[in-house]
Amino acid sequence: MLNTIKQVFRSPRFLVGFIIFAIILLTVIFYPLFVRADPLAMVGNGNFFKPGTYVNVSETVTANKYTLNVDVSSAAKLDRQLNESDRAKMADWLIRFGNVDEAAVDTTDATALVELWKNNYSPDADQPGLISTDKKSFERLDKRLDDILSSSGIIIATEEEDGTLSVSQTIDETSYVNINDLSTSQTFILGTDNFGRDVLTELVAATATSLRIGLIAGVIATAFGLLLGLIAGYLGGLVDDIITFITNLFTVIPSFVILILISYSVGQSARGVGLVAIIIGCTSWTWTTRSVRSQVISLRNRDHVNLSKLSGHSMLRIVFTDILPYIASYVVMALILQISSGILSEATLSMLGLGPATTKTATLGLMMNWAMQYSAHLNGSWWAYFPVILTIALISFSLNLMNTGLDQVFNPQLRD
Repeated sequence: MLNTIKQVFRSPRFLVGFIIFAIILLTVIFYPLFVRADPLAMVGNGNFFKPGTYVNVSETVTANKYTLNVDVSSAAKLDRQLNESDRAKMADWLIRFGNVDEAAVDTTDATALVELWKNNYSPDADQPGLISTDKKSFERLDKRLDDILSSSGIIIATEEEDGTLSVSQTIDETSYVNINDLSTSQTFILGTDNFGRDVLTELVAATATSLRIGLIAGVIATAFGLLLGLIAGYLGGLVDDIITFITNLFTVIPSFVILILISYSVGQSARGVGLVAIIIGCTSWTWTTRSVRSQVISLRNRDHVNLSKLSGHSMLRIVFTDILPYIASYVVMALILQISSGILSEATLSMLGLGPATTKTATLGLMMNWAMQYSAHLNGSWWAYFPVILTIALISFSLNLMNTGLDQVFNPQLRD
């Protein structure tokens, strides 16, 4: 046993897959120990706050001010605050809808580009083919340019007893505060989602739930497939014909279609995490059954099996002591693939709106569904869906890499 484990971990593919999966698993286990916040708490009052550190505005006004020698001219501010994406959007609008010659648009010269923008941009201009979300993004960009070009300081006023306002202080553009002087700040490494929830904390919790769904579904599918495959392969005859017929029947009908029909018929209110996992497991056993059956058929007439039969051993003893150990490695590989398949099936179901219906936990598929419903992919809120896609890809990649490594170790045809 120890020698087998050593051989497995000598496989580079298995080792890489195992390390990736172990990192994901350790993150899921230890992150909640340090960050005890509710993963579904709505910490942001709005949709899709971008990643970064957020500080209390009122506290920055009262904090100690530091004057820095920073160029605050309009040209300098435009160079600093207009990123490449903003400049590309402005150039695209000017060429498509502003009737500006492409040769006259220079994205490297922020001042000239903004001058062209101010002379040609109008929110009321005819913009064929542009969706409402993009039109609003251009309007927000134009408003931000006005704020950047404004050279006046910010005046803080206080209300007197008679209702009049008097200047309390003026904040110049060269005034800065040290973030360490502020007592309240909130960092969102991956921003917030459409409900104002911390994406990183939600992602960790969703990964744990999806892994649990994959594990439950994988165990059910593997156990069911293993049991039927052992019975059909060992007994043969009529029992084998019946099990093979049922397996072929489920194979002809795509399992995902059956999965959708069952999930829909269960009803939204009853679809919890556990039930979805069971449904996925009960519709994913067919290929495991066929593969185990073929393995058992090749083993049932081996000499050691025939010797056990002649010795009068029971069928259960023969199956579990003389056949199962020879296919144990295959069963482990099948389990790994079933876990990966279960996670992908949940994600696909949730994208279709047939996943777990719960407000108490999140899954990777539900996060994708929420991001899609609130058009995160259209308004540029990449942090709401890209980390989810990356997590699903890494889990699937690591599990499949582990399976390939095991196949290299236990498959004589692939063994070095």
